[in-house]
This record gives sequence, C-alpha cells and structure tokens, in this order.
Amino acid sequence: MKISATPPPAQAPTTAERMQTAAVELEAAFLTVMLKSAGLGKARQSLGGGEGEDQFSSFLVQQQAQQLAKSGGVGLSEILFQSLMEKADADQTRN
Repeated sequence: MKISATPPPAQAPTTAERMQTAAVELEAAFLTVMLKSAGLGKARQSLGGGEGEDQFSSFLVQQQAQQLAKSGGVGLSEILFQSLMEKADADQTRN
C-alpha cells in the first residue's frame, strides 16, 4: 500500500461558483460602504477604545458586511449573480 503525502488536486470552481463568489464579494463591498456611511464603527464618545478602536473599526465593519452578504444580505448578490450568468450565457451562445 502506497501512502501519498500530497492530497489529490482540488477541482476548479465552476463558472457558476465563481460568479456567485464575485456577486457576494460585490454585495459585501457595497454593504461595507453603506454601514460606514450609516455610522457603524465610529468610536463612542465615552469609554471608547481610543486610537486602537479607530484603527481597527474598519476591519470590523468589513467583516460584518461580509457576513451579512454571505447570509443573504439585502438581495443584491442574487441580482448580480443572475446578471453575470445571463452575460456568460449570452457570450457562450455568440461563440
């Protein structure tokens, strides 16, 4: 019996999987901007975290936006995904 130290190669993601990932990332970027403009992540006036909180609050907002987008978000990723798939299908039929 031969034991291999390297795992088998992972399958490349399909076009639909790549489009879905891109759509969720775009929605997360949109939500990050919206959350920041709504004031999420701003330091509190009293008993705040000081300069450290100011430095890292953008990372927190970004992660919150990513989690929102992954869990369904505001529905933007689904619309983007459908649009990307329609474009990909149209490109395939032309070729």
